[in-house]
Amino acid sequence: MKGFDKMEEKFSIGDIVLSKAGRDSGRYFVVVSSEGIFTYICDGDLHKIEKPKKKKIKHLKNTGSTNESIAKKLLGKTMVTNPELRCAVLAFKEEFAEKDF
Repeated sequence: MKGFDKMEEKFSIGDIVLSKAGRDSGRYFVVVSSEGIFTYICDGDLHKIEKPKKKKIKHLKNTGSTNESIAKKLLGKTMVTNPELRCAVLAFKEEFAEKDF
């Protein structure tokens, strides 16, 4: 079967990911939910927490970084705000600006 020969990446809530395809290609996002082959992502700017973007996992690249405070809030069913998401993405970009993902 096509596409099943390689193992798909798994994403956890709070992971910082890079979009590889679509109009948001090259942007960083925070994973807020996962469901099968789809992951819901937000950055608090283009895609807000009120309406996360549903994206196939094959169109995302894991950066290996997780924002623990956002992950704890989402797992604890506490409200996460758009400014918190923007700060998480900005902090990641500032910390890992020189890395190539």
